[in-house]
Amino acid sequence: MTAAPVWPVRTARLQIRPMTEPDIDAMWEWRRLPEVNRWLGLAPDTLEAFRDRYRDPDRLASMHIVELRAESGADPVPIGDVMIRIGDGWAQLEVADQAKAVEAELGWVLDPAHTGRGYATEAIRAVIDVCFGPLGLRRVHAGCFADNEPSWRLMERLGMRREEFSRKTALHRSGAWLDGMNYGILAEEWPAR
Repeated sequence: MTAAPVWPVRTARLQIRPMTEPDIDAMWEWRRLPEVNRWLGLAPDTLEAFRDRYRDPDRLASMHIVELRAESGADPVPIGDVMIRIGDGWAQLEVADQAKAVEAELGWVLDPAHTGRGYATEAIRAVIDVCFGPLGLRRVHAGCFADNEPSWRLMERLGMRREEFSRKTALHRSGAWLDGMNYGILAEEWPAR
């Protein structure tokens, strides 16, 4: 799905690399937190259930770990994760082959201990650069619950366009129907960095 020479991607402060099975336990540490998992599509309540979910080869292949780059040879510190799910665009049957693997759905989680420092913006900007650069995609999109303000504010900061605001379309595990938001950006709209 993602070419090996692309990864890891390094920014001024971060490294983003494909997730491996040993990363699952570190990812559990931030994804199990109530302030994080309230926004996730699935929040397994045990480490073993979480491991089972992320050991799936297709899911594992779409996940990337965000690490804080360490000084003087120390190991990087995992602080979040990013999903990059490459998929097909919609197309009429006669041109469907031209719409294969042309877009990506993104999702992200940052450990709350590392929020408020611009790491999520830095990481997702780098991921979008990869999507529109080496991966050659034409479109990137992401969605969130409308109440997840940090997520939609991040998308707006990055210049993504709000394409949908849907009323009470998502049943939350709390039992409430919540509003949703979807954002997207095209390669030609993404400024060269």
